[in-house]
Amino acid sequence: MSAARCLRSEDQFLCSICLDVFTDPVSTSCGHNFCKHCITQHWDTNELCKCPLCNKVFETRPELNINTFIREIVAQFKHEAQHGMKTEDKIEQMIQKRRLKIEQIKESVKMSKDAADREKAEGVQVFTALKESVERGLDQLIKEIEDKQKTTEKQAEGFIKDLEQEVSELMKRSSEVKQHSCSEDHLHLLQSFSSLKAAPPTKDWTEVSVRPPSYEGTVVRAVTQLEETLSKDMKLLVEAELKRVQQYAVDVTLDPDTANPKLILSDDGKQVIHNDVRKNLPDNPERFSTCVNVLGKKSFSSGRFYFQVQIKGKTKWDLGVARGSINRKGNISLNPQNGFWTICLRNGNEYKARDETPVRFSLGSRPEKVGVFVDYEEGLVSFHDVDTAALIYSFTGCSFNDKLYPFFSPCFNDGGKNSAPLIICPVNQTV
Repeated sequence: MSAARCLRSEDQFLCSICLDVFTDPVSTSCGHNFCKHCITQHWDTNELCKCPLCNKVFETRPELNINTFIREIVAQFKHEAQHGMKTEDKIEQMIQKRRLKIEQIKESVKMSKDAADREKAEGVQVFTALKESVERGLDQLIKEIEDKQKTTEKQAEGFIKDLEQEVSELMKRSSEVKQHSCSEDHLHLLQSFSSLKAAPPTKDWTEVSVRPPSYEGTVVRAVTQLEETLSKDMKLLVEAELKRVQQYAVDVTLDPDTANPKLILSDDGKQVIHNDVRKNLPDNPERFSTCVNVLGKKSFSSGRFYFQVQIKGKTKWDLGVARGSINRKGNISLNPQNGFWTICLRNGNEYKARDETPVRFSLGSRPEKVGVFVDYEEGLVSFHDVDTAALIYSFTGCSFNDKLYPFFSPCFNDGGKNSAPLIICPVNQTV
């Protein structure tokens, strides 16, 4: 954009000959102003020396001197105009940045919606399968009860049929006896007496009865079977969930500059154990001075990441993530208020999540590998039993606002009882 375009509303700063901002402005005796080179060229190309605006004729060519007052005003105005153009450029850049941010936010919303749709679809699929399992279990229960009832009814129908047949035969014999007893043919009566005096053969029904079927335990067995089915379905579900988070596996190594002096790290930075002998190491700001802790080298401030640790053979340990700004000197309480999201084992079988209020929990089996998954933006830290794929514990709704580091503590070796190392192990995504 030219300066002239910026100043079209400011006619007093425009030369009427070149229609641009004054350059070396001069004034004629008639009171009009022009660029010095413009008026000079104008008079050089015309026979008469006159003002281009009012046409006043000068008998002699005027001596042209720079009008310093107008020149200073024009210079100031140009400066302001140029500053205004820079401001406009800055505003345009701000507009572009905000438009870009709008597009980024829209794209984030779209990605979030796509993720939500996928999650809903998976949820519908899972719950539909569970619902179908429940419905099949109910159908089987109803069929079992109905089959028992049908068997009872069929047995009863057979008994009733036989009894009705015997009743019919007895009634027939009774009718014959009545007919003969009324007969006046005494000879025929004597001849028939031997065949009529005995009742027709019948079954002894004394011990025969129809007993209602027993349904004792039928519902319990059906629910137990359903539970086993759902347990298998749940196992497949948690295995799929573990495989999903394992896709975010990262390479974690231990940072020796953060390790307590009583910790021994392997050369590859993948293992750590506690040693009773304190090494002579510099007490740099990053190092844990009292607690036997160590951090991973790499930090994370966005996205998702996953790593897993072998804790086989240990009676105590602490695992999780920690803020980069945590206190590393003296005794430290591992809780979210202090920037730690961890779980721990004590006394070989006491598991605890070090939440704002510590949470004790029991596990069906003793894990030998623990997977740690973090979703930074979601504020999620979850722990998984790698071998069973079971979810151990989750911290939700966390607010990080800082770099996060993998956190490890093998705890004291207790005279060899807890001498097994913590080992950062590779992720093979096979459960």
